Amino acid sequence: MKRMKLCLVMALSLALLSACGTTTSLKSPIILDEETIEIPTPEQTVPSGQEQETESESSEEEIVFVDDSVPPEEGMVRSKLTNEWVDADVAAMRPIAVMTPNEKKAVPHYNLSKASVIYEAPVEGNMTRMMALYENWDDLDKIGNIRSMRTYYIYWSFEWDALQVHFGGPYYINDLIAQSTTQNVNGNSGSHSKAFFRSTDRSAPHNAYANGADLLKTVKDLGYSTKYRGLADEDHFQFTNKNEPNTLEQYSTGARNATHIDMSACYPVTRCYFDYNEKDGLYYRSQHLSGAEDGPHMDAATGEQLAFKNIIIQNVYQEDLGDGYLVMKCHDNTRSGWYFTEGKGIRINWKKSTDYGATRYYDMNGDEIVLNTGKTMICIVEDGDTFSYR
Repeated sequence: MKRMKLCLVMALSLALLSACGTTTSLKSPIILDEETIEIPTPEQTVPSGQEQETESESSEEEIVFVDDSVPPEEGMVRSKLTNEWVDADVAAMRPIAVMTPNEKKAVPHYNLSKASVIYEAPVEGNMTRMMALYENWDDLDKIGNIRSMRTYYIYWSFEWDALQVHFGGPYYINDLIAQSTTQNVNGNSGSHSKAFFRSTDRSAPHNAYANGADLLKTVKDLGYSTKYRGLADEDHFQFTNKNEPNTLEQYSTGARNATHIDMSACYPVTRCYFDYNEKDGLYYRSQHLSGAEDGPHMDAATGEQLAFKNIIIQNVYQEDLGDGYLVMKCHDNTRSGWYFTEGKGIRINWKKSTDYGATRYYDMNGDEIVLNTGKTMICIVEDGDTFSYR
């Protein structure tokens, strides 16, 4: 890891780096030789809120020194989800896990860019659905839209002791929802419905949203705890601070350059991809939804493009339950995957042994990986599917 003492704050353009294309199978944890393939290069985009700068403007930018090892304000603590400094009351409050659809009729999303961790996984019909984990959610006026739950998302939400926010679900989630420790807010339930509203700009079921203040009131009315209950692991991800980022340089023979990650072979409807911006160290998400225009995945509430410091691709065993419904094996041992950050990627393995225990991710040496401070995207991929990077 490099030690970095300063943070250069600038408005910068998104840079796309070109290298050889690689198609990657997650089935085996063994590092294989790369195979060159042709992958179209997406049109260069500038993340929302960032202006193209001239050379003269760049030379005049002020250098701001930031010590991330100490809180910027007294009383702030580290977020469990991102390791960013947050107010202590924000860190103590349980997150919400919001079921968010992602097909053409479901976009644009509102306040999705404010989620700290996002899981994306296949559902029926080759679609994917996201589960967005929010902290500091009670002041958001429009969250969503929101759709139905699946069992595997519930197990992932358990890891964070999160409150599940959804609109119903298929019959096979009922036993898990009925467990005494499960605390959910369901838009299809009369006593829960005050937390939700429907917009008039689109038709149901793609127009359901939650209001943070009403959601908090509903949570309290239901007698749910807003504070962590001690069921999940105290530490979920392992983080390093911004002063000492994990550049993956310690994996001299195993780290691969990865400035473009293409998930379209795994996700045939959203066909999402991520482009690395070396200026701010983030992966910016785009998608070309079937029948929709290709482009950045934008948040309609904030005007921001979704961006992540860490991307985890997790290979999961999957079965078809019938009627198109899927089941994912969330509890497993030494399944494989990839971890991407700082424009590089390494192979990893993962395991999860208990409902409320965290999924742990390990490098090929058997050491738990260390994530960089910031937001994380977790792409769940069916065992044997492939994705590409370059």
